[in-house]
Amino acid sequence: MEPRAPRHEPLAYVMRAGMVESIHYGSAVVVDADGAIRHTVGDPDAIMYPRSAVKPIQASAMVGCGLTLPADLLALAASSHSGEQCHVDGTLRILATESLSEDDLRNPLGYPLDAGVRDKWLAAGRPPSRLAQNCSGKHAAMLVTARRNGWSLDDYRDPEHPVQREIASLLAELSGEKIAKVAVDGCGAPLFAISLTGLARAIGAVASAVDGLPQAAVADAIRTHPVQLGGSTRPVTELIKAVPGLIAKDGAEGVAVAALPDDTAVAIKIADGTSRARDVVTAAALALAGVDPTALAPALDDAGALNGDDVSDGLRLASSLIRR
Repeated sequence: MEPRAPRHEPLAYVMRAGMVESIHYGSAVVVDADGAIRHTVGDPDAIMYPRSAVKPIQASAMVGCGLTLPADLLALAASSHSGEQCHVDGTLRILATESLSEDDLRNPLGYPLDAGVRDKWLAAGRPPSRLAQNCSGKHAAMLVTARRNGWSLDDYRDPEHPVQREIASLLAELSGEKIAKVAVDGCGAPLFAISLTGLARAIGAVASAVDGLPQAAVADAIRTHPVQLGGSTRPVTELIKAVPGLIAKDGAEGVAVAALPDDTAVAIKIADGTSRARDVVTAAALALAGVDPTALAPALDDAGALNGDDVSDGLRLASSLIRR
């Protein structure tokens, strides 16, 4: 499948005094337990970069390569964490399992993702840190996986490194698609392009995996330790807590996925790459997937969009998403 410009549709409106002020375009897809498409909006078959929404698949591939961690650290390996102390300490614990240190990490220097945590970090005069950067758990897990298999460490981010080849292979297997393009993610790790539909099928396969499969260990870790996956104030964490059995993952550039244990899954992409509409659109897609709207009410009500009613201010779901 060749990359092309996606044909996105309106997913959410920003309202002010009853008038549409801005529009968020994008695409969304809901797939059934057998991978069949139940609902689509926009162009979910266009090739896209899944960004950090792919991290549960990356972590699953590493478990398949022999990575063994306590559940809280496995959730951290699949995280885009907020940089809270539990995340910094957890990353050090992952590294310590193979006598590695922060110096071995190759993710960028960064500050905590959570604004409040970042403010306290800066007020204390702390410099940017690879441990605080939101992808440190994933990078620590990649290093540990490489060390346990006797693979080289310095080039663990190279697309041809065994860790990255295993990730690409599992993503292709679970999505049912060939990798369309390879790029570099914001953290320096490889980024493998597939369609939004393929991404939904892949995350559904993680959520529904039977005990004994690497994906099952990752899914259970996410369900049990959602704060390690995101943070104590993150919408993705609250969504996992609110919906029994759900796993979910947010990503940069307006990407998000969520899936239930029966393999029903959703994937969304906000075309402008911002996060403003991402959470409410994810919740709306889950409602289309059959999740009880009362569990999703906080996300939908915050946008004034539980029933698609017009609102004077804030976000409103586009009718194309509500009615399909």
